[in-house]
Amino acid sequence: NRGNVLQDMGRVEEALAAYDEILAVKGDSPAIWNNRGNVYEAMRRYQDALHCYDRSLALDANYGPAQWNRALLNLQYGNLRDGWQGYESRWHNELLNVYNENRHFTEPLWLGADSLEGKTILLFAEQGLGDTLQFCRYAPLVKARGAHVLLEVQPPLVGLLGSLAGVDRVIAKGDELPAFDFQCPLMSLPLAFGTEVDTIPAPERYLAPDQRRVTTWSARLGPRRRPRVGLVWSGNVQHANDHNRSIPFAQLAPLFAQNCDFFSLQKEYRKDDIALLDASAVTRMDALLFDFADTAALAEQMDVVIAVDTSVAHLAAALGKPVWLMLPNVADWRWLTERGDSPWYPSMRLFRQPARGDWDSVIAALARELGAM
Repeated sequence: NRGNVLQDMGRVEEALAAYDEILAVKGDSPAIWNNRGNVYEAMRRYQDALHCYDRSLALDANYGPAQWNRALLNLQYGNLRDGWQGYESRWHNELLNVYNENRHFTEPLWLGADSLEGKTILLFAEQGLGDTLQFCRYAPLVKARGAHVLLEVQPPLVGLLGSLAGVDRVIAKGDELPAFDFQCPLMSLPLAFGTEVDTIPAPERYLAPDQRRVTTWSARLGPRRRPRVGLVWSGNVQHANDHNRSIPFAQLAPLFAQNCDFFSLQKEYRKDDIALLDASAVTRMDALLFDFADTAALAEQMDVVIAVDTSVAHLAAALGKPVWLMLPNVADWRWLTERGDSPWYPSMRLFRQPARGDWDSVIAALARELGAM
């Protein structure tokens, strides 16, 4: 409808007015109240957004999009207890358009109550690569309950996660599964452990690169002459929010005036970026990156990784590398609000757009930080 189109164009005030016009005639529509809440979120008016989601659910307590949006808003606001509970709505409503997969296992779902002593549990990836890298940190906590832990992940992550503490076996998604007693999707583990902001399991480093690959990549890069900066400026174009999170390569130009050596950690590039990239001082490594274990070994060579909100940012931070994360004005729920650090990653700093679309201010701040290295 018109409100959705206006919001997608960034004309949020007009979108809000459009929804208000509809509500004046049809005030009992849970969908319109939900959409109005989305606009308030885009305006960073979070309490108003929460009010709209509550109104939507008052009209239809089972309206999936409002359940989902309310959960994400609670998570972003740091109200994790309610947020994780609401996040389970992703499994229960066909109206939800989130990229996950309900596996319909016959084995019971484990959410923390059942004893795991002597039992086998399957932990499985359900969404993106970054989600898997972020939430696999819970495996040691599950192992500490006395379980034999199976971890099913996307094939590009198998080599990297083989050394993850607390995991007895890593299985590529699509391969045959052995028998198990319980199952839990990775992104339900925070609910199982009652995770709050101040109890997030956040070790300095919970992933490690393969040392043979580290040696190989060290030889490829040669002697270190200046600070090494790894770069990730764009993600998967299929991502629903990619138009907000990715940056044209040309906008990174102020960084290259700094006395550093720059390396691309990306495997794929936008067509519009390739010519500028090849003419720049940034070293491409994509032909030598075969899986995330290679990316981890390359990231290990960096002094700092500057990235947009993609899986490589999670990878580098899980390795304990300094990560400077570039975030849009309205960022994903996991980065909370109004803070320059992340309770998920001790080595990460957050650089947020001060206004919608303002990457120039972010790049300028990063250039100053590089200049001070």
